[in-house]
Amino acid sequence: MKIDLEHIRSHFKNDRFAAGAGIVIDSVTEDQTVCSMEIKEEHKNSAGSVQGGAIFTLADLTFAVQCNLAWVCGEDIGVTVGQSCSISFLKSTKGAKLTASSTCLSKGRSVSVYRIIVKDDLGVSIAEMLANAFTTAKR
Repeated sequence: MKIDLEHIRSHFKNDRFAAGAGIVIDSVTEDQTVCSMEIKEEHKNSAGSVQGGAIFTLADLTFAVQCNLAWVCGEDIGVTVGQSCSISFLKSTKGAKLTASSTCLSKGRSVSVYRIIVKDDLGVSIAEMLANAFTTAKR
């Protein structure tokens, strides 16, 4: 599979919620997707910590890029959607940036499982998501 990072970024700019949150697709390989988000005031909750929804959105986009990589790169398969996920928030961050990494744990014809780890720029693990994906029928 030929991976064109600019093509992938162009495709996912249509994810307007993630784009509005300032999420950037940093790198993509067949084995791993890495996305990041600079922490801004609008990402914070009333207690001054990064809001769980902001962390979830970063993890979710990273998952979406990884599980749809083959389809976005032109392979004749269906789009893959999130089927279920669970996220554990481990610590609040003192950093200025969050980075999420997504890897596939199990790839099936229609159901796959991914692990997404979110860390801050200080190297602290902030959250971990386990997500199931479902690949729909070809279009």
